[in-house]
Amino acid sequence: MPETTAPRSNSPQLTEQHRDLLDQVLDKWSLQILDALCAQPLRFNELRRAIPVVTQKSLTTALRRLERNGMVERVLTSTRPIAVEYRIAPLGKSLQDLIDALLHWSTATLPDVERARAHFDDRIRTEEMPS
Repeated sequence: MPETTAPRSNSPQLTEQHRDLLDQVLDKWSLQILDALCAQPLRFNELRRAIPVVTQKSLTTALRRLERNGMVERVLTSTRPIAVEYRIAPLGKSLQDLIDALLHWSTATLPDVERARAHFDDRIRTEEMPS
């Protein structure tokens, strides 16, 4: 079926590279990590306390992914004993306004989404009922 609308010429097209990047920096744990680190640098266990439902393995994986993508910096402190601190990098900080906008949007639209879900679920239940 041919597409009926022309692509917007001023908008970037969603490519595999875009999807890959967005998947890596906007997943469930990454959003919470970036939010916590925007407030202040934190050590690993402080991050675990800030996000109590994340497992150690998931937190480690997400931090490495965010560091690899330039969103988070891993800094060795000169304290005794030496510790690792995670800080928001400039690239990660540049996401803060976008994440805040998504949070505001989701807060504003959540009642509509919940109504749509309930309507859908009711319709599916009705359709599944034997006549």
